[in-house]
Parts: sequence; structure tokens; C-alpha cells
Amino acid sequence: MTKAEKSKLRADLFRHLDGIVTAPTAYTLHENGVLDFILKHEKLSISALTEEFKANEGYLNVALRVLASQGWLEYDIEDGDQILVQTNEKSKIAFDLIPLYKDVVDLMIMSEKYHQRKFEKEPFLALENIFKKYSQNYGISFSEEPMVREIQEQVLKHIEGHIVGPTLVALGMGGMFHKYFMEASFMPEEFHEDGESFSKLLDFFVFMGWFEKKNGTFTFTDKGFFFARRASAYGVTVSYIPAFRKVKELIFGKPDIFWNLPLGAKEIHVDRAMNVWGSGGAHSSYFKVIDEIIIDLFNKPISEQPKGILDMGCGNGAFLIHLFDVIERRTKRGEMLEEHPLFLVGADYNKAALKVTRANIIQAGIWAKVIFGDIGRPDLLADDLQENYGIQLGDLLNVRTFLDHNRIYNDAKTKTPNRKSESTGAYAFRGKRISNADVEDSLKEHLQNWAPYVEKFGLLVIELHTISPKHTCKNLGRTASTAYDATHGFSDQYIVEIEVFNKMAKEAGLHPVEKHFRRFPDSELGTVSINLLRAE
Repeated sequence: MTKAEKSKLRADLFRHLDGIVTAPTAYTLHENGVLDFILKHEKLSISALTEEFKANEGYLNVALRVLASQGWLEYDIEDGDQILVQTNEKSKIAFDLIPLYKDVVDLMIMSEKYHQRKFEKEPFLALENIFKKYSQNYGISFSEEPMVREIQEQVLKHIEGHIVGPTLVALGMGGMFHKYFMEASFMPEEFHEDGESFSKLLDFFVFMGWFEKKNGTFTFTDKGFFFARRASAYGVTVSYIPAFRKVKELIFGKPDIFWNLPLGAKEIHVDRAMNVWGSGGAHSSYFKVIDEIIIDLFNKPISEQPKGILDMGCGNGAFLIHLFDVIERRTKRGEMLEEHPLFLVGADYNKAALKVTRANIIQAGIWAKVIFGDIGRPDLLADDLQENYGIQLGDLLNVRTFLDHNRIYNDAKTKTPNRKSESTGAYAFRGKRISNADVEDSLKEHLQNWAPYVEKFGLLVIELHTISPKHTCKNLGRTASTAYDATHGFSDQYIVEIEVFNKMAKEAGLHPVEKHFRRFPDSELGTVSINLLRAE
């Protein structure tokens, strides 16, 4: 495939992710009259809309920012904390097409009763009906006016995202992209016992150009290979479908439905095993960038090296395993592990993640402790390590991937007077809107709590960020920021811009080591950063 062909398919992938979160969000606002009300009044504050619709302001704010990121509304923060939404030339065109999302939203809700990773009969029949409508462009007569046609194609690509995203993830987790299937022709019944239904599913992908079909057998095309190899890129967004089934309840009903659970109950807003699977695939692309930091630290004289590594929020253990491999194979420490073994710790708040990490650590043949840990309470973690393992948290290199934004929100005990927030994000806690200034102060205090434990060797962080809706809507197909903002906004997570994160770190006394700082992509669209934060 040419570079241009790959670029186009990558744009489709990003637009698919947009669709998975935009369709249920937009349809819920449409169904409850919010969008008609905005069209009628043209410019409104979030607080006025909250009062009119008796909504939960935090989640309503998240929802409207999603639409702004797609270019369908203007979204502005004025006077420090006043949020205004305003219609633009695209609003009515887009809002008139939103009823087309009904089928995929209904399927999303219906599929709750069925296994997330199996192709069962009833949801498959509903999906087949969507296939047929999609193949006929949902009855859309494409406009000759460029802007109108662009929005029509945008909405259809969103619907396509609902068809291919969950399906790709189910296939990927089920083994469809094993080399057995990818390197040769195969028959549907080789993968699924209901060969007839599965064949119909594959026929749709033939229509999409992902497979070729000959005499009842299927073979991947180059386009199919492209998406199959990137199935995990859909995993995190698709794992939040349980949350999007409840968007109506979050915005207009009980905002604590995901959190008001019996003690020890399984979380219901996300498919955690799927999330870990998707995260592992996505995170691996960043691992090589931090290798130079690890090599630098573990090539120093042994007296200046960390005694080990603690991976806070270890996920599936892939990061910890990778770090050990780099140290063992590419550093001086790796040559003296018998005399100076590494103390490896994988810590996580989630039991499912701990279970996956433990299994992967064993399979990798390395030694590590896998323990419970709360990123918001480094003091408790430090006490646990000292009491049970005789090691100080500050003697370890503390690392984490995409975790600081996922801490439970705590209002800062000490707030910065008259702080003028530089963030454009939308933040909520149990439905209540959290001001951007309060989010910044909370992040600062969170990092201050870690500062005493990372004085010696620093804090190595890979973090997720938001960008302005104004940047997102001008770069559709080039960023997954709409999906990030929606999945994290509706689940009480706090992704801030890269510049805001680094500013709060500095205020907390932790400074990025410039030679190790990276952003991805390296532009105003940067949504991922790598930092080694150190006290000065």
C-alpha cells in the first residue's frame, strides 16, 4: 500500500472512533430535545441548558463538547468558568442527520444482554439490518454542496465505526487475526460454529474491501490486513460501550449509576479485560521511546541506580516486562543481576488487571511482586512496601502509563487564589461539573503527594491529554481526541492539555527533564506525552 492509501485508512480508523462515542451522545441529546432547543436559541450557557432540562451539568458539558469537537457547535469558556455553546453553519445540517444513528444506538443498548465477544444470533440479525441500510448509504442523497456532503459522509463514517469497531475487537480477542487465518484462505466454519451467519458477516467485509471471497473461502486483502493489525486501536474506545449505553441516564438521570455499587462489585462502565487488551496494544508503540531513559539510569554506577521499578497501574504487565527486558539486555545492570537483582513491583487498583499482570509476568519468566495500589495514596503504598517487603518506595524508579488522569477526584485542600485555567477540557465528578481551575489544583496537589517519593530517581510518566475542540474539529481523521474526551469525560477521568500538565508538575516541584520529553504527535494535536519528572 502507498503512504497516501495508509493515510486514508488511518483517517477512517480515527473517524470510526469518533462515531462510536458521537452517535450515542448526539442521539441522546437529540432524543431529549436539547439540540432543537439550541437551534432555536442559537447561543446558550451550559448552566442555562442544565436548568432547562434538569440535567447533570458535568455530563451535559462533556456531551456538548463532543459535538463541538466534531465541528457541529462552537464551545467557549469565558470569564474563567462560564461555558457557552453556539450554533454554527454546520449545526442544523448535522442535527438533521442525527436520527440516522438510531439503529446503531439501539443495537448498542440491545447488545448488553449478550456476550461482548461472541457473535450471537439476535444481535447479529440487528447488525445485518444495519449492514443493508449502510450499503445503501442510509438513503442519503449526497449533496453537491461540499460542506453538506462532508457532513453526510462524516455521519455515515460514524455509523460504519459502530459496525466495524466492536466487530474488529471481538474478532481480534477471539483469535481471528492469528497468522493461520491471515496467511491463507479459510472457510467461515473454521472460526465460528455458526458458519452461515459468520459468512454473512464476512460478506460485509468483502463489501468493505477487507476480504476477497472465492468458492466460499475468504482471504485478507491489504486493506483488511491494515485494520486487522490495528484491531487493538479500537479496544479502549469499544471497551467503554457499557458507559455509552447509559449516556441518557448519566446526563438526565442518576449520575452515580456506575459508582453506587455494593462493596467489591465488578465495575460496570467498562469492559476491563477488553480495555487492558486494547491498552496493551496501544501502549507498546511508546515503549521504545522510553528505552533511552531506562538505559541511561541503569548504566550509571550501581550506587546511583534505583533498586528496582514500581509500575503503578500495571494494566496487563506489558510495560514492566518490557522495562525488565531492556535492562537485562541493554544495560550494565543487566550484567550484574545476580549480585544486584531488580526489585520489580506491579501495582494496580483493579483486580482484573492484577490477575492479567500476574499471568503475563509468569509467562515471561521474570520475578515480580503484584500488589494492590492506589495512585491517589502513595503514602499507603510506601507503608505497604516498607512493612511487607522491607524496601522504600523512594528507592525505586516510579513509572506509570496513562494513569494520573484516572485517579479518583479529590478537591485540592489548598487552592490557588484567582487561578485562571488554561485548559479547555470538560470535567465531571458523579455528574457535577468540576471547574477547570479546580481540576488543575487537584492535579497539582496529586503530584505534590508523589514528590517526596520520586526525589532520588524521578517519575517516569506516559500520559494522555486533551486538545481544544477547535483544533480537533479542524483535524478530523487525524486525531482520536473526540473518543478520548468522551470515554474519559463520562467516566470521571481528567485529561488535561500537555502544557497544563507540565505547568502543574512544575508548580508541584517536579520538572520535566527536557532531553527526555516527547509529545505524540509532535504538533498542536499532541495527545500523549512522555516525561521524566524530577525535583529541582
